[in-house]
Amino acid sequence: MIFYAWLLRLLVPIVLLRLLWRGFRNPDYRRRWPERFGFIPAVAGRLIWIHAVSVGEVRAAAPLVRALQKDYPNYRLLITTTTPTGSLQVQKLFGARVIHCYVPYDLPSAVRRFLDRAGPELALIMEMEIWPTIFHQCRARSIPICVANARMSEASMRRYLKFPRLTQATLRQASILAVQSNSDAERLRLMGAADEIIAITGSMKFDVDLPPRLKETAVALRHTWGVERPVWIAASTRAGEEEQVLAAHASLKRRFSNLLLVLVPRHPERFAHVARLARNQGFNVALRSEGAKQLGTQIDILVGDTMGELQLFFAAADVAFIGGSLVPTGGQNLLEASAAGVPVIFGPHMFNFDEISRTALAHGAGTQVRNQTELGEAVTAYLRDPGLRRHVGEAGKKMIAENRGALEKTLKLLVGLLKN
Repeated sequence: MIFYAWLLRLLVPIVLLRLLWRGFRNPDYRRRWPERFGFIPAVAGRLIWIHAVSVGEVRAAAPLVRALQKDYPNYRLLITTTTPTGSLQVQKLFGARVIHCYVPYDLPSAVRRFLDRAGPELALIMEMEIWPTIFHQCRARSIPICVANARMSEASMRRYLKFPRLTQATLRQASILAVQSNSDAERLRLMGAADEIIAITGSMKFDVDLPPRLKETAVALRHTWGVERPVWIAASTRAGEEEQVLAAHASLKRRFSNLLLVLVPRHPERFAHVARLARNQGFNVALRSEGAKQLGTQIDILVGDTMGELQLFFAAADVAFIGGSLVPTGGQNLLEASAAGVPVIFGPHMFNFDEISRTALAHGAGTQVRNQTELGEAVTAYLRDPGLRRHVGEAGKKMIAENRGALEKTLKLLVGLLKN
């Protein structure tokens, strides 16, 4: 731990330079730096701390946050994120009903300052963030740590096992590791986690909440796009992937002349770049932020350059491609699309969502493709067959219903921690 702490101190200038560099692309990274060193307003009263790295983790935590607000009204909830997009998602979903700040860097002084000022009685870490200083400092203060909805890919396990003693010592500080699957549990055991703190709860992502009146809002949005024209969405796309999606769209346009692609890059700082990329390839592009009341059929691509509307876009589309999967970044969560009753297509690189993607294929809720050619073929198959779309969309909703329950299991685990 001493070597780790000194290494982090030496890396602080590099981290700050990286923040500054990212700030040129996204100004939000230049704001609120003190929070990253634990300088937050002191919190009065009893507190539960939830850490969710970015947008996906915040959305996965949303049902848990709402359940905690209902079951523990005498506690305030603090949600920390790492990214500005995660911060925006917290504000959009919960507003002033929760406290929000950035998580402190894993420096001893920053973590101590944060814990002194927040004073949580429970730390909930979403997905699988292993921060040695945070874990050890919480344990030293008798603050229980629950890693909720935990997953551990093969690649992540190999990275952590480069530092086996530090990883094992950190995992041993946790009170509960609530994991998504048997595979995740086995990998954590190999990393040194004690068997008695591992609980297999399933994925909380299956406990997805659809916004009220989503269907009606989606129907209204679809009218602005054009009810008669086919629509597919490429969601949470990454660098190097948009080119493949655009190539597939060009091919599809030869079969469906009035086809609309809703293209939603994963990171907001890339919205403008992706719009330029599409225009440079000869497509007529509109931006969602421009708020057009009606998209003419001359528009080939709508770039979803707004935050918090992805679920609505899924519900308004005919077919959904899940980004981050044609390039080796590990994919994205496909369950929001499935919950909306939309067939999903994803590429070969779904290692961050391995269990979920295999479950979707087993339920017949989607299609896995290897490249842009197969992507175009899969979209074509769904667009040409409304019956197939309905069947696969219903299979997705059935999959969601059959796999719910992780939230309830996790809440039961937390009862003992809060009592203690």
